[in-house]
Formats: sequence, structure tokens, C-alpha cells
Amino acid sequence: MSTLRVAVVGSGPAGFYAADYLLEAGAQVDVLERLPTPWGLVRLGVAPDHPELKTASRVFEKTAAKDAFRFFGNVEVGKDVSHEELLGLYDAVVYTVGAQTDRRLGIPGEELPGSWAATEFVAWYNGHPDYQHLEFDLSSERAVVIGNGNVAIDVARILARTEDELAPTDITEQSTAAIVASSITDIVMLGRRGPVQAAFTPPELKELGELGGADVVVDAADLVLDAASEASLESAGARTKRNLDILREFAARSGNGKPKQLALRFCVSPVQVLGEGKVEAIQLVRNALVTNDDGEIKAVPTEEVDVIPCGLVLRSVGYRGVGLPGVPFDERRGVIPNEEGRVTGQPRVYAAGWIKRGPSGVIGTNKKDAAETCNRLLEDASAGRLECTGGQLEELLRERGVDFVEYAGWQAIDEHERSLGEPLGRPRVKLTSWDELLARARELDSGA
Repeated sequence: MSTLRVAVVGSGPAGFYAADYLLEAGAQVDVLERLPTPWGLVRLGVAPDHPELKTASRVFEKTAAKDAFRFFGNVEVGKDVSHEELLGLYDAVVYTVGAQTDRRLGIPGEELPGSWAATEFVAWYNGHPDYQHLEFDLSSERAVVIGNGNVAIDVARILARTEDELAPTDITEQSTAAIVASSITDIVMLGRRGPVQAAFTPPELKELGELGGADVVVDAADLVLDAASEASLESAGARTKRNLDILREFAARSGNGKPKQLALRFCVSPVQVLGEGKVEAIQLVRNALVTNDDGEIKAVPTEEVDVIPCGLVLRSVGYRGVGLPGVPFDERRGVIPNEEGRVTGQPRVYAAGWIKRGPSGVIGTNKKDAAETCNRLLEDASAGRLECTGGQLEELLRERGVDFVEYAGWQAIDEHERSLGEPLGRPRVKLTSWDELLARARELDSGA
């Protein structure tokens, strides 16, 4: 039996976990990535002031060092090589492309200048080369962050950080300068349901109370639980109860007179973004919480409305997957339809990570998820259901003049970024343009 050859499309955590699992099973694995750099959200999504979450890359480096692993960066499926061509070249294809866009609010004024997806803001300050042209107007006094998850907390916290707090991180120099020079002194984070239903985790919540330049503000009235929340708290896990304890501690504070204020509000939903030609305010409705027939607590709008003046709105209400040419896609759920990782209706095609299950869990969640998918793939291999025409991706890309980046090219980028950061006491200074990234990778070939 010939060696199993698998293409993994996407080089974030799910992609590397899948690659490692398959390598351990004796397969040859080629990882394809649209960007010149690997690691997905570990590099471009994790908050720069949370460097401990980036240590997952050390595990991925060990995977990349294995003999049967190859990396093809700067290769876009659907443009440089088609899905059908991959199926001809490989016994199986595993898609781990994540959730690349944001969910919409669906309210009037959402498209006004000054209203942004939090995903865009995160990509901008993390140095994603597709987002460096964006210009965020930070000249107003108030920013509103819509959402109650960890991404919402991340963007609110970054806006609240001082220059000294940002200095030792790998945030881009451009975004640091903009945030430090901004006029924003008031940051408001909105949750449509109550504190018991909030999706953030205790460590991230607690960190808000430790900001050097911002006081965290919570109205004690928002922490008075309705009957439905009180009942659900009885069966809630330790995380929810710890969140509530932290919020009550915040509500008891009197403030320390710090230059910025970060307020957490609950049971409110945006109904309209207001402004003439740009964001000037946001209209909110107060929600009541009710339990539906399935026992789920829902937010139901009341007649009570409020208007908050602001100049920046960051929408953090979830990520959403994007379809690929030739690959089945569930538009409603924003995922590739599958059963335990086997893509529906397409033999030899698999999915793992967020594009498989939706945007949920933490980095480590992808390990178990990828293992499930790979086990189904290996079952199909054992049953003789995987077979390709043959050929080499490298030859096809060279024939087409695709300037792909091998793993050694990424290592050249990585080493250069680290060398720039070292004298500044920073983990790295990121190259943030396609030209810079590709030029540094090419220097390896030219012997520079």
C-alpha cells in the first residue's frame, strides 16, 4: 500500500493538529495557506497582550519539523489551485480554513463609516497584511463595543491600554501610535442578555479590573438577577458564578480616577446606528429576559430605549465561515456540511475546526475536533476509499508561476521579526505588508 498523501487547507490550530495526527499515522501532509505565514488566529487573532496564548505555536513548530510535512504559503485554493485539482493530486483533502468573516447585526446604520466588525479591528492591530490599509477614526471620546465574549473584551481592553502596557507586546507600531494618540476616554461594552449569560471567561473579565489607565464600571442594578437567570445560576458551572462574583466586585468599586473608563452594560441591544455620513450615536433598547419552551433564556425588547453618543462602533457578535469554490457550504450556519468531519456528498473531502463546527471553543478544542476528523479519514483509507490520480503540487504551482512560500521561507520571516523585536524588549515586530513578507521569504532563495 502506497503512503497516504493528504492536503490540509489552512494552517491555524485545527490545520496543524490535523497535520500532526496524520503524520503520526504515517501519512505525508502538505499544508496550504493563503497567507505567507502560518498559525492562523494564533498569530493574527490572539490579543497581543496575551502572549501566553501564542505558545501553541511551539507545538506547531515540532509538527513542521517532521520529515513528511511540507508548507505551501501564499497559495489560495480557488485561485492558484482548484479544489478539483487537489483531489487529483492527493488521496484526501482536509479543510481547516476557520471562520474568516463576521456576523452582521442587521440593523439600520450598520454600514456607516465608523461602524466596524471587531474582526477587522483585531486583524488591523495584529498586523494582518490584508487589513493594514484600514483607517479607524479614534478622534471621538466614546467607543461602543457590541458583544459579551472574549473578542469583545479583547478589543475593549486594547482600546483602554496605556502606551507602557502596549510597548512590550507584538501589536503593530501603527496601531499602537493610533491608540495612544486617540481621544477615546469612554469605552462601553454592550451585552444583549444578562451577566449570567455572558460568554466571556473569568480570567479575561478579571483582567479588566487591573488595567493601568482605565477604571472598570458596572452598575449594581444590572446585577440584580431576574427569576430566569436566578434559576439558571443554580445549575450553572463555576465559570458563570465566578464571572458574577467579579462583576459584583467591580460594581462595589468607587473608581480610582484613571484617565479612561470602561463600562459593562447588560440586557441592551443596538437597534440603530445613528449619524449623518458617519457614526455619531447608537440607539439601544432595554431587554427583558424570558425562558422559551426549550428552557433557553432569550432577550426580548421592551419599550425602554436609550441613545449613546459615540464615534466608533465595534461589532463583536460572532465569526462566520466563508465558502470555497467547488466545496459544499451551508450558508445558514456558515460551515462546510459534514458528519464527524466527512464532508457531505463529497468523498475524500473532510473538514476540521471552526469551518466544521462553527466558531466555538478555545485553541485546544481544535485538537479533539481534528482527531475526530482524522479518524474518519483513516477509516476511509483502511477501507480503500481514498485514491488519487497523482502528481505534485509543487510542480503545478511552479508551472503557473505561483510564488509559494515554503516553511524555510516562513522561518526567515519569523527570525527577522524576532530580531527586530529583541532590542525593543518585544517578542517580535511584525512585517505587515504582502511585499515585505514575500521579500523576506524570497531572500532565503537568493542567499541573502
